[in-house]
Amino acid sequence: MLAAGVTVTLWSSAFVGIRSAGQEYSPGALTFARQLTASIVLTVVIFAVAAVRRQPLRLPRGADLAKIVAWGVAWFGVYNLVLNVSGQRIDAGTLAVLVNLAPVLIMVLAGLMLGEGFTLRLIVGIAVAFIGVAVIAVATSTGSYDIAGVAFGLTAAVLYACCATVQKPLLGRVGPLTMTWIGCLAGAVASLPFAGVFVSEVAAASTTATVTALYLGAFPTAVAFLAWGYALSHMTAGRLSSITYIVPPLAIVLSWLILSEVPAPLAVAGGALCLLGVAIATTRRRRPREATPLVSTGEERENVPAP
Repeated sequence: MLAAGVTVTLWSSAFVGIRSAGQEYSPGALTFARQLTASIVLTVVIFAVAAVRRQPLRLPRGADLAKIVAWGVAWFGVYNLVLNVSGQRIDAGTLAVLVNLAPVLIMVLAGLMLGEGFTLRLIVGIAVAFIGVAVIAVATSTGSYDIAGVAFGLTAAVLYACCATVQKPLLGRVGPLTMTWIGCLAGAVASLPFAGVFVSEVAAASTTATVTALYLGAFPTAVAFLAWGYALSHMTAGRLSSITYIVPPLAIVLSWLILSEVPAPLAVAGGALCLLGVAIATTRRRRPREATPLVSTGEERENVPAP
């Protein structure tokens, strides 16, 4: 749960960072900057861990390595790119609704492909949280969108859901640090076509925008995805994905504190619904314990089942 909390906090800050750095960096350049920075950070971390443990770095091979590379290209590379493109074409409220279709899709895919089933609490919780996102969207929407922007947003949601579902079984054979590191490297290689654009834009960008882009790579990408992998290795995909509904209300708070964007009362109400939905989805019903009979007489002893 602590790792999940780190993930949603850093992912929430990413929306503020993208909004800020995206004013001076194009979607492709920002994607390249994030993946390059994250790859450097994770490379330092994984070799430092190997040195401390005095163990050689063990990499997956064969089919597992191919799957991880494809997963990294899809999530770290393509997902971030289409998300950035969609964010420039549609307003934040509409994008929030589209991207937050992902936890619903993850619940369905995990139930069908991973055998996690469909618990009533999870279904109700995700439904309530999604209604909260819709309320936030109504409060923050400017009505600025086009068909291409919606298509990119839906693509981002599908990629998010598929990548999270594929990652779960792989984590049983490959550790979260190794998988996140290889995935980031694959995403960085996939975004190399935008390296030239980044070089030309960094020369004209402000220091604040560049530092923000580096922050997006080091924390919402490297640290957050590593924490996500660790949490996913210990939780079901459906339950963990429901926790990500904390991101919209937390992003509202961070935008208020950092960008001085005062939230509308309706957005606050939507955020409360998101939190309620997460609470419903992640809280497990406790089973009542059976009382142990205290045997003191022969008559009571006869009523006690044999072991």
